[in-house]
Amino acid sequence: MSLTIQDVKRIAHLARIEVTETEAQATLSKLTGILGLIEEMQAVDTTGITPMSHSQDVTQRLRSDVITATNQREAFQKIAPAVEGGLYLVPKVIE
Repeated sequence: MSLTIQDVKRIAHLARIEVTETEAQATLSKLTGILGLIEEMQAVDTTGITPMSHSQDVTQRLRSDVITATNQREAFQKIAPAVEGGLYLVPKVIE
């Protein structure tokens, strides 16, 4: 896929970015390089290679799913300025 200077200017217009002719030329060369790299990577034969979610074979350490703290809801609500129906009441912020 190749881009033209008009493509770069149209993309800049759609993104509401003002670009000069020099900036458009520089962006065109960078985008052309990126698209060339993508085409090069797509040309590689990947049959027989399993997809990976991470470049390294790492696993997440997980903790046991057990309750470690007791429910302190009532203790916290006793010291709250305003509580109703188990919910904290706060001042209205938006008019």
